[in-house]
Amino acid sequence: MEIKQARFVISNTNIKKCPAPTIPEYAFIGRSNVGKSSLINMLTKSRSLAKISGKPGKTRLINHFIINESWYLVDLPGYGYAKVPISEKKKWEKFIRNYILNRENLYCLFVLIDIRREPLPADLEFMEWLGINGVPFAIIFTKADKLKPGEPEANVNRYIEKMDEKWEEMPKWFISSAEKAVGKDEILSYIEKINKNKT
Repeated sequence: MEIKQARFVISNTNIKKCPAPTIPEYAFIGRSNVGKSSLINMLTKSRSLAKISGKPGKTRLINHFIINESWYLVDLPGYGYAKVPISEKKKWEKFIRNYILNRENLYCLFVLIDIRREPLPADLEFMEWLGINGVPFAIIFTKADKLKPGEPEANVNRYIEKMDEKWEEMPKWFISSAEKAVGKDEILSYIEKINKNKT
């Protein structure tokens, strides 16, 4: 798949105000500062579709973008560390979970994980919650360019070993680098495959 057109549609915190669920939707989420905006811009061949910031917690709304006039890409607020009040974090969590559980045309949630980090409880618990609630998701390991050759695969294997403790089968996963455009074709091909299977 090639993304020829990507445009902003709407930002909000209320699922009722999201675009009508008439076409496939794919959302991206991860801990603050995981490289989500950079990945979205890489996938869409844009420098500024998703706002990039050195400060964690920049994304605070559900941001819808329509891709090739045929499916939605959704940029969700990060979870975990962000310099915002506890009350604000709880508000984010409420509307994010409401969106994830009730958005009927959400075909896949991409969970972004910094490949340089050890398996973190926040990520593992969030994915376990997705599994319990039957939410379809895939993992994107980001920032692979920050590691030496061979290290990305070793770190993913460490993650697989940890998830094998509770999961019968590892979810679909990808290794990516926004800087080097690694994983772009694989991720877009996966989305294209799901779209074809759903029609």
